Amino acid sequence: MAGGSKPTDSETLAQIRDLVAEEKALRTRLQQGDITESDEHQQLRRIGIELDQCWDLLRQRRALRETGGDPREAHLRPGGQVEGYLS
Repeated sequence: MAGGSKPTDSETLAQIRDLVAEEKALRTRLQQGDITESDEHQQLRRIGIELDQCWDLLRQRRALRETGGDPREAHLRPGGQVEGYLS
């Protein structure tokens, strides 16, 4: 989801589905011995950050919609920022 484009909710949800599928594929590749545990952890970390960014973008869009704002004004925040949020 990099770049300057402003994805729609459906595009963001499709990206989430793709990332979840990628997670599952990584776990399968590890079980089959195609990748090392270290490689899996590194890639899972990247995927986790991208997922957090997608969910954050959806939350921003919903909040803007609920307050009369334009959901297209939501923007992808840096991974370090969304990773720093408390649950």
